[in-house]
Amino acid sequence: MNLKTYSLLAVAILAITACNKNATPAGDGATNAPAATSEAAPVAQGLVAADGSSTVFPITEAMAEEFQKANAGIKVTVGLSGTGGGFKKFCRGETDISNASRPIKAEEKDACKAAGVEYIELPIALDALTVVVNPQNTWATEMTVDELKKIWEPEAQGKITNWNQVRSSFPDKPLILYGAGVDSGTYDYFTAAIVGKEHSSRGDFTASEDDNVLVQGVSGDVNALGFFGLAYYEENKDKLKDVKIKANPAAPAVEPTVENARSGKYQPLSRPIFIYVNKKAADTKPEVAKFVEFYLDSQNATDLVKEVGYVPLPDNAQAAFRERFAKREIGTGFTGSKIGVSIEDLLKEKLVY
Repeated sequence: MNLKTYSLLAVAILAITACNKNATPAGDGATNAPAATSEAAPVAQGLVAADGSSTVFPITEAMAEEFQKANAGIKVTVGLSGTGGGFKKFCRGETDISNASRPIKAEEKDACKAAGVEYIELPIALDALTVVVNPQNTWATEMTVDELKKIWEPEAQGKITNWNQVRSSFPDKPLILYGAGVDSGTYDYFTAAIVGKEHSSRGDFTASEDDNVLVQGVSGDVNALGFFGLAYYEENKDKLKDVKIKANPAAPAVEPTVENARSGKYQPLSRPIFIYVNKKAADTKPEVAKFVEFYLDSQNATDLVKEVGYVPLPDNAQAAFRERFAKREIGTGFTGSKIGVSIEDLLKEKLVY
């Protein structure tokens, strides 16, 4: 799957039912059949609407493409509004599925509850947030969390503008920054993990909800540094270079890889990513339930997640979240970002709506 091609599907579904009335005229000896009293099974409307995170977009897009091949007549649209923007639509009842690169926040939880939107929280993969530089950057091969904080904290705005201000051995060259848009779950998680406070950073950087914009920016400037999800780095390794991360000055420098994310070595930038499903949509729209079941199928949840560059969940976690959806268990296991949370921790969390 090529992440650089956004096939954002715009679909209009028109269902036309022809009624053939064969009533027998009175007096010809025939009787009219009684009207059916039992309710008919729900009929698929043919449209599943998903929106939200640019990080989760490649997975949901891949799932949608494969699902539609096997299910002609059902269309899945995948929008790209960022995690926060996606939740706004979801809690207004405008979408069936919300892609999220962080857990639902308290205010989003309250908005959904106020609107009567019950949701099923489903972790679907692990991601390794990746710090990247231009391939011609020969100095920033590894960085500590403290150095990244020095770059990104609010106090750095207008002050930390050259590479040698980050580390004295770095060259006296301008530091050009690219990062996720402020409505993005990636931005929320990165600022919480690196700065220590969610949604807190300097403002003088190029921000975008579209990770391809960030890829283009960093790949086009030798002095640039940026961050986004692992899949976008994997897709663009020929024009980017990753920066190994040291949790503290004495810690080993760890590369963002599938293996390191799964093992928990890549900290604090490993994270679970999610889809949230509208329970009413799952109950009343057969096509939504069918798509989510396809999404959670063990083969798809492993092979397609790997295909786009993310880390599949362990088998026991996949099974647990399939059961959660089958039972339509609503609520969230936590509110806000939990830095360094493990899948084992997620499985133990009590759901609260």
